[in-house]
Amino acid sequence: MDFRQEFIEFAFARNVLRFGEFKTKAGRLSPYFFNAGAFNDGAALDRLSQFYAKAILTSGIAADMLYGPAYKGIPLVSATALSLARAGRNLPFAFNRKEAKDHGEGGDIIGAPLAGRVLIVDDVITAGTSVRESVEIIRANGATPGGVIIALDRMERGAGASSAVQEAEREYGLQVIAVATLDDLTAFLGRHPNFADHAAAVARYREEYGVSNAH
Repeated sequence: MDFRQEFIEFAFARNVLRFGEFKTKAGRLSPYFFNAGAFNDGAALDRLSQFYAKAILTSGIAADMLYGPAYKGIPLVSATALSLARAGRNLPFAFNRKEAKDHGEGGDIIGAPLAGRVLIVDDVITAGTSVRESVEIIRANGATPGGVIIALDRMERGAGASSAVQEAEREYGLQVIAVATLDDLTAFLGRHPNFADHAAAVARYREEYGVSNAH
């Protein structure tokens, strides 16, 4: 099985991916909900980071180091760096403090100094706020934002005709890698005949709010 399908199966088994009726921040009624915060024990984080590492290696993206935006990006970037090292690609990593420390070593970055091409490790991209803050921090430290990796690309329009992922790619010139996309979620539903009602609901939602091309 393709690792993207394995990831969707894993997310469903962990109750991270749920089907039903959920109100999004935009006020839409979505037929599915993806809560990466539910990857909340050691075994789940280990497996999740392996999927992140596989997506990074498969993409061939050039990166000199990894960066995780506080707070959700901190465990993600740490575990992903570990999984990449186990796979033979050892990269430095760093994350930020929400508030700069004015004593001890000072500064707002913990870990390796930001340098070279930096890959941002996050769970999802919504309005792009986290990406914007990360890009500003990376550039302020003299490094280059090289891309973003997220768990799931919903392939859904934002305020305009583009998705949050497309907007981030266009605004910052970043490559966005997703471990899985709505295409993979749809394929997962198609492989499970007992999920026919969910598949139909996702298809209707996608027709109304989806983008025609994710990238």
